[in-house]
Amino acid sequence: MAEPSTPAGFRPSRGFRREFRDAVTPRASILMLGVLILELAFVVSYIGAFHSPKPSRIPLAVVAPAQPQARAAVVGKLNGLPGRPLSARPADSLSQARGMVLDRSVQAALVVGPARGPDRLLVASAGGPAGVQSLQSVFHKVNGPGRALTVVDLRPPNPADGRGLSSFYLVVGVIVGGYLASAALAMSYGARPANPHRTAIRLGALAVLSVLSGLGGAIVADSVFGALTGHFWSLWWIAALITFATAAAGMAFQVLLGSAGIAVSVLIFVVLGNPSAGGVYPASLLPPFWRDLGPALPNGAGVTLVRNYSYFGGHDTATAWWVLSAWAVGGVLVGFAASLLGKRRAARADGTT
Repeated sequence: MAEPSTPAGFRPSRGFRREFRDAVTPRASILMLGVLILELAFVVSYIGAFHSPKPSRIPLAVVAPAQPQARAAVVGKLNGLPGRPLSARPADSLSQARGMVLDRSVQAALVVGPARGPDRLLVASAGGPAGVQSLQSVFHKVNGPGRALTVVDLRPPNPADGRGLSSFYLVVGVIVGGYLASAALAMSYGARPANPHRTAIRLGALAVLSVLSGLGGAIVADSVFGALTGHFWSLWWIAALITFATAAAGMAFQVLLGSAGIAVSVLIFVVLGNPSAGGVYPASLLPPFWRDLGPALPNGAGVTLVRNYSYFGGHDTATAWWVLSAWAVGGVLVGFAASLLGKRRAARADGTT
């Protein structure tokens, strides 16, 4: 009877201790430690951002009785609430207050009614239902049981947009595509491009992918599910810019840090970027660190662009455009600068200055 053949690549055990040293190398231990740190950072960031949402200086327009003293008294009372949940400012008329809500100068407007009549709270829940609920809670405490409050929703989400989170999920999706694309190129051809030509080729590939990413995201959000309708071209190019900004920045991190740049991309775009983006909770409900960080990252800027173009005519988006453009241009410039520096170092090492 023939002896069974030994499978290719099989190696008999050399003892647990030696096998352990081979299986868990120092490099593998460092990588596992890095994964643990990212994991804990993820838990800290998401729980820290979402565990106890509290309103903080929510911009509010106030339409009060015509007498300046009465109007100032109402604004002063609202601004003096414990914990400063509101940042109230006067509005001259109902039409002006409506315009301020819809152009995102404020998140809501309070229309003070007659002495025994109800007050009206003008909101736009497409900008974030959680913010509307928080405002209602604040005013129910302020008014008490003796004064009614009527909520008027000037701009609710599309019926297929549920709780107004489609903007956030579209941005999360294309950002994941951006940093994974840069990571895939790094794993295929090395994290650090060999020369400026290779950098240009890699950036060109990422640009093509970004255009396709934006197109796919717009088709899914608009044509397939009907969640964000009527702004197909805007969604396409906004999503393309978000993808490219993330991909170019991810490539820059990899050029500077090697494989560790992938972890930095995850830290910035997932661990810090998603909870601070203003998707689940608007910035006015987040703790200070996340509230201040969000608008400076592609996640927060992207949510602002997608949401405000989908529902508010593109108002209040200038800062978001600048932020995304800065990430995109910065990633390109850092990538080229690092590859040029690497080329010069290689030339000096070869003695061909």
